[in-house]
Amino acid sequence: MRIARFSIDGNVAFGAVEGDGPDSLVLDIIKGIPYADFELSGTKVPLSKVRLLPPVLPNKVVAIGRNYAEHAKELGNAIVDDQGRPEAPVAFFKPTTSVIGSGDAIEYPSFSNELHHEAELAVVIGRMCREVPRERVKDVIFGYTCANDVTARDVQKREKQWARAKGFDTSCPLGPWVETDLDPSDLTIQATVNGEQRQLGRTADMLRSIEDLVVHITEAMTLLPGDVILTGTPAGVGPLNVGDEVAVTIEGIGTLTNRVIKRG
Repeated sequence: MRIARFSIDGNVAFGAVEGDGPDSLVLDIIKGIPYADFELSGTKVPLSKVRLLPPVLPNKVVAIGRNYAEHAKELGNAIVDDQGRPEAPVAFFKPTTSVIGSGDAIEYPSFSNELHHEAELAVVIGRMCREVPRERVKDVIFGYTCANDVTARDVQKREKQWARAKGFDTSCPLGPWVETDLDPSDLTIQATVNGEQRQLGRTADMLRSIEDLVVHITEAMTLLPGDVILTGTPAGVGPLNVGDEVAVTIEGIGTLTNRVIKRG
């Protein structure tokens, strides 16, 4: 099931996305919240009549860096240590104020001159969890959505912490909806800028699986319903300029589209 969050006539609601073609999609409004038992109301509105919002409002976004070997290589980062052992996953946070939805604008930060796109599969957590054993990981996942880990690359290189480089306002587009029935193990993931393909990879190339990441993260912290894990980006990251339209498409989910504007 595809679950979207949207606004219509000043009201915010969740709905199940129904239909196949882009011109025939409708939303069946959900009674209650999608993380608990819910019912479909039977009240349907055309997708074209609503504004899509970020599909979730996470308490936190936990992002993983260097989870695709070719991407680590293109930025000159090692994935094994001097002993040949795999490096630990690189984890960082993106604040809730960085989250925007499909169709919202990415604001080019005034403190950067090198903005990059990073197409990623995002995992949405469905229940409060901590110290999740590998065999229970699927039980805590609500679904999956598209993400763009927009990065001020020059700031990332210059500053030891990535908080500003990856946490600025509008740096975490999510959407267009959450797909709850999906096998994420081998999906095509791509990014285009102004229709030109920049990134193309498969989730099967992740160095650490979704199970690995959930176990690793929940060893340290509690995840709450609606929290998001960004699972890393394949190779091909590159520049974004004011006026560009960037689209992240993941097989079985859909397309997240945002335009870059000047901040201010």
